[in-house]
Amino acid sequence: MPTSPDNAYDELVAIRTELSVLNSCAGVLGWDERTNMPKGAADIRSQQLALLSGMIHEKFTSPHMGELISTAENGDFMKDADSEKAAIMREIRREYDKSVKLPKELVEELARVTSLAQGVWAEARAKKDFAMFLPKLKEVINLKHRQAEAYGYQTEPYDALIDDYEPYATVKSISEVFAKLRASLVPLVHAIADSKRRPNMKIVENDFPVDLQEKFGKAASAAIGYDFDSGRLDVTTHPFCSGIAPGDVRITTRYNPRHFGEAFFGIMHESGHAIYEQGLPAEKFGTPLQEAVSLGIHESQSRMWENLVGRSRAFWTHFYPKAQATFSSFKGVAFDDFYFAINNVEPSFIRVEADEVTYNLHILIRFEIERDLFAGKIKAEELPGLWNAKYKEYLGIVPKNDAEGCLQDIHWSAGLFGYFATYALGNLYASQFFAKAKEEMPDLDKKFAAGDFSDLKNWLRKNIHSYGKRYSAEQLVKRITGKPLSHEPMMSYLKTKFGELYGL
Repeated sequence: MPTSPDNAYDELVAIRTELSVLNSCAGVLGWDERTNMPKGAADIRSQQLALLSGMIHEKFTSPHMGELISTAENGDFMKDADSEKAAIMREIRREYDKSVKLPKELVEELARVTSLAQGVWAEARAKKDFAMFLPKLKEVINLKHRQAEAYGYQTEPYDALIDDYEPYATVKSISEVFAKLRASLVPLVHAIADSKRRPNMKIVENDFPVDLQEKFGKAASAAIGYDFDSGRLDVTTHPFCSGIAPGDVRITTRYNPRHFGEAFFGIMHESGHAIYEQGLPAEKFGTPLQEAVSLGIHESQSRMWENLVGRSRAFWTHFYPKAQATFSSFKGVAFDDFYFAINNVEPSFIRVEADEVTYNLHILIRFEIERDLFAGKIKAEELPGLWNAKYKEYLGIVPKNDAEGCLQDIHWSAGLFGYFATYALGNLYASQFFAKAKEEMPDLDKKFAAGDFSDLKNWLRKNIHSYGKRYSAEQLVKRITGKPLSHEPMMSYLKTKFGELYGL
């Protein structure tokens, strides 16, 4: 007897929930691989992750799933396109149509090779040796080319990869946004470079014991809303947030005993991601309504808490006295001098440590390299030289070695091509959302100065977190701000803040 649309829908959600549990198992293994796993376990871990990926892919792409989706799409609940069930079906259909195009063998091979590649990358980065990483990198690139061809695309292969992270975005649409951003950003970078004002960086490049950094970072993270009863903070080579499942959202950082901001703002950044993950409705687990809209929207949450909040005067009005009580290096340092130091604008090599103004130039470099790589304009062997040339052109500096050059990010070893653009999009989303939040809550700065960050967290939870994937990124921006995504809110913020600091 044919199943009804309602029964098909219920079975779909049940199966997808089971697959979400399997994904959470892979998430734990992935987190362990990057934090605590012994080096000798790399081979078996790659097999474990490949097995799970294959199981998930095989079950999700089965003919039975296709039949259930087709049946459920005939339900009366689909008549209201804005309803929760219609949104769930829209996203499951989208996932299914993409996933069935990928052979199980390719999915397993991607999981196996990227698991091994991350270990090789970590060793190559430590030894500052790109040549050590190159063979595995070429394997990953080849597999991602196969993935792009399997998905299909209208214009170029890179479009297919971008779509995995920022749905409906393309090389063309991103390039248009970046062109407007670049046109406004480059003059500001040049104006700051010409300013004679410079902060005293010895203030934040001093003696900061790691144990005190951890204690202070955790206190700030908890204050802005990260729930440590459902999460934890660990150490890794490349900081990340792992949203394993409701009740289990973990963050990591890396400490530099001679630099205050490296770990602190990393913790703030990952806490922003984690607050988003913890804000997704747990009761919707297993459906797209318990998942983030896009990586650009996800990045908007991390960059908002890291920079728009974490580097603001209001935030440090509350936290600087606590920092002075924690770190002897800050005793006797005036607030304005500290504030200028943590907002220093200076070209640097490491993306995750870049300031607010130059950060997007790091992203433009990566976006252009990936775009040309998948367009066949450049080869993997050329990456170190091209990377260094672009850093010279964009930022006026040249990396001394591969570790502070093209080996600094984990993304390529993990197969995350198409991911980097979402960081710059995240900055744009963050500024537009934050401007709207301050418009609706004019006393936000007063609340921050008093150590109260709950209004902003609740506003984000209500307007963004609670919907999951019910709306696309484009719809969400228009729904919240009444306008399409624009570079103008971010540039207005940057010009105001850094104009004051640098006397522009």
